[in-house]
Amino acid sequence: MPRYADIVLPLAQPAYTFAVPEGMALAEGQAVAVQFGARRFYTGIVWRIHDRRPDFKTVKPIRRVLYDAPLLTAPQRALWEWIASYYMCREGEVMRCALPALMKPSGDSEEVFASDEFRPRTECYVSLAPELRDEEAFDAACERLERRAPRQYAALVEVASAGGGARIAAGEVARRLLHADAAVLHALARKGLVRLAEHERTVERGGSSFLLPELSPAQLRALGELRSQFDGGRATALLHGVTGSGKTEIYIHLAAEVLARGGDVLLLVPEIALTAQLIARMERIFGSRVTAYHSRLTPRRRTETYLRLNRSEGGEFVVGVRSSIFLPLKRLQLIIVDEEHDASYKQADPAPRYNARDCASVMARLMGCRALLGSATPSLETWLNARTGKYGLALLRERYGAARPPALFLSDTLRAAKRGERQGHFNKLLLDKIGQTLDRGGQAMLFQNRRGFAPYVSCTECGWTARCPSCNVTLTYHKGRGELVCHYCGHTEPVPAKCPSCRVTDAVPMGFGTEKIVEQVASLFPEARVARLDRDSATSERAFSATVADFAERRTDILVGTQMIAKGFDFEGVSLVGVLNADNLLHNPDFRAAERAFQLLTQVAGRAGRRDDAGEVVIQTSDPSHRVLRQVLEGDYEAMACAELAEREAFFYPPYARLTALTLRHRDPELVRRAVGELARRLRERFGRRVLGPIAPPVDRIRGEWLACLLLKVESGASSARARELLGAELRRLAVDPAFKTVTVVCDVDPQ
Repeated sequence: MPRYADIVLPLAQPAYTFAVPEGMALAEGQAVAVQFGARRFYTGIVWRIHDRRPDFKTVKPIRRVLYDAPLLTAPQRALWEWIASYYMCREGEVMRCALPALMKPSGDSEEVFASDEFRPRTECYVSLAPELRDEEAFDAACERLERRAPRQYAALVEVASAGGGARIAAGEVARRLLHADAAVLHALARKGLVRLAEHERTVERGGSSFLLPELSPAQLRALGELRSQFDGGRATALLHGVTGSGKTEIYIHLAAEVLARGGDVLLLVPEIALTAQLIARMERIFGSRVTAYHSRLTPRRRTETYLRLNRSEGGEFVVGVRSSIFLPLKRLQLIIVDEEHDASYKQADPAPRYNARDCASVMARLMGCRALLGSATPSLETWLNARTGKYGLALLRERYGAARPPALFLSDTLRAAKRGERQGHFNKLLLDKIGQTLDRGGQAMLFQNRRGFAPYVSCTECGWTARCPSCNVTLTYHKGRGELVCHYCGHTEPVPAKCPSCRVTDAVPMGFGTEKIVEQVASLFPEARVARLDRDSATSERAFSATVADFAERRTDILVGTQMIAKGFDFEGVSLVGVLNADNLLHNPDFRAAERAFQLLTQVAGRAGRRDDAGEVVIQTSDPSHRVLRQVLEGDYEAMACAELAEREAFFYPPYARLTALTLRHRDPELVRRAVGELARRLRERFGRRVLGPIAPPVDRIRGEWLACLLLKVESGASSARARELLGAELRRLAVDPAFKTVTVVCDVDPQ
């Protein structure tokens, strides 16, 4: 009977059916090469195998099978299907995101396709010839070589002993582990004394005995609570611990239990920046079991990691960023999401616009494993789930060991300016604290949530400001590069010598970013060693690691940075943290502004005093009476959460509603205006007052395209699946409408 297979291609298209050639061994989840269209060849994933012939005149056959084993298990395919359904995209778009680039070759001919196929790196392995495994034959060969070719004799003895620890071992040994050079080994091979073979390089796994950190009584209680909740059937639990409470030690103990029984562990972190410090710590405990996975790895390294994990029988510990949820961990038993509140877990572009934290909870259900979400400042959605019993909950209310919470101070910038107690962008209180910290030999971290030297340059005579020609946004001044840069499209241009509009005065930098803070700190404290850590300075993993290592080893006194410095670092010398401008966190036009401000200020404050010294935190603001700042000062997460949840319930925002943001884009602003109006009309026929807009976003033109937005709010008690079905139908209608088919519509479910 003829067989057919539904194949998912890395395109925003549905699965297509191909014929399975007679005699071809094929399994679901396997990668195959197929011809799509007149001449294009793609890598596809076998989704289903069946005997139903499609209603086409010609059904193209699968060309050949790729790789020696299926790339996806049934639970992984179920995860892809859930992501495609929930985030309103195709499985092919999930494939584009999930598989490393080198695993998806394509081409306009079979020859081009074959040339792009990934070929694993191999290395030479050496073993004794079978006839020499007899002791008498081995001794006779050694006797001949010892007199005539001493180097070959030494190499033969080394191969015999290196292959397994016995005097004459039968196992293979990688040539890189031998002292003998290639010429000597090839000479032995020509004499038939050793065998040389090329194999794909393997990674040795460590044992199951780990040197684990000692836990405090509070940590032991939290660990016991998590174990009992997981044993009681909870798939997901929240570990809510204050900054510096030792959540990582609990992660380590739970991971060790899973690894000891041969299971896999996935530890997600929000930023690539955090992986180096965390991986180094995990490797000291778990050795070669630890695998890093993030976008800074080369495409070859990512592909090799994926294929190696696909062959693994368990006992793997992967530390990675959000894309790590797609790795083929076949014995996955524990997923840990560190700093689960972080917005970096949500992918903005391209589709699928998934949230790895939410996917982790779904994976726990689909794969029968456990998900642990950890944070000092959980997202309100997670906190409510834990409080209502949907998730398990364990609390850590005290810092680890002798560490005490830092002392927090609010410094009023308006009052300081009126009193003449302000130099540059520093109030006297913060300057005094920096001076005292340096005198004691301590270190300071200064947080400013804006990179560059100044947010924009302006003419004081006529009011001209430098703007991006492709985006409706001002250009940021980067003094070190001597350029104006658009942080949306990357456009750069030189700083004008005179105002291009009036030609009277120079363009003056307005506001301040991290680059300007570094310059001011260096002039105010010339003896201090100052460094900067932001996206502009950390241009590579090496540059980032060097900056972090210098600060950790106290070769730097003051570290100035953006959100990068707020997440997960543990520097024992930091006794002062300064926040230069809390106002730009508090007054964002976003319903999450208060929550995000509390989270970020609490996290950055948590970098201070993580050892015996309690440390100090100075927050500069023009609104010291603001409710959120008072809650940060008191460390009262629960008060913030209750106030924000009451407000969101009153105004119908998450977690009491599910949001879907629709953004329409086109180079013709009038066409965008008409398209968004038509879509709003159609959606209101379906959803009524749940549709908000159309509105223009704060930045309404990016890369030459004009933008318009709609927001769909569906109450949490209603069927989100039915809402997505109705919304999808209207989006498909708009896509085939001749008047609007050139308009791009971006659908973002649960926008952050």
